[in-house]
Amino acid sequence: MEIEKRYEIKFVEIGVDKDHVHFLVQSVPTYSVTKLVTMIKSLTAREVFKRCAQVKQKLWGGEFWSDGYFASTVGKHGDEGMIAKYVKNQGNEYLKLHRDEQLALF
Repeated sequence: MEIEKRYEIKFVEIGVDKDHVHFLVQSVPTYSVTKLVTMIKSLTAREVFKRCAQVKQKLWGGEFWSDGYFASTVGKHGDEGMIAKYVKNQGNEYLKLHRDEQLALF
């Protein structure tokens, strides 16, 4: 949640499945999707390594995140509910870690 305070983004929902994480994020339009994903991956990896240094030794090549990602946006043909449903249907063990019902306007 510290990322929200530093950058103009809002984590609407964070959830985990067996081997991956889902972030439902609201952001200002000045951030491209690539910039947003890169920023979240970089900051979260840095924090994990800072808090649990032993994690880095257990990872293949020391990389916390894989190179890929899936991103979808809310717009004319979709809404937040559609994206949330997609995320929940991706795996059998989805666990919601955070949900903020209060959407923010920047």
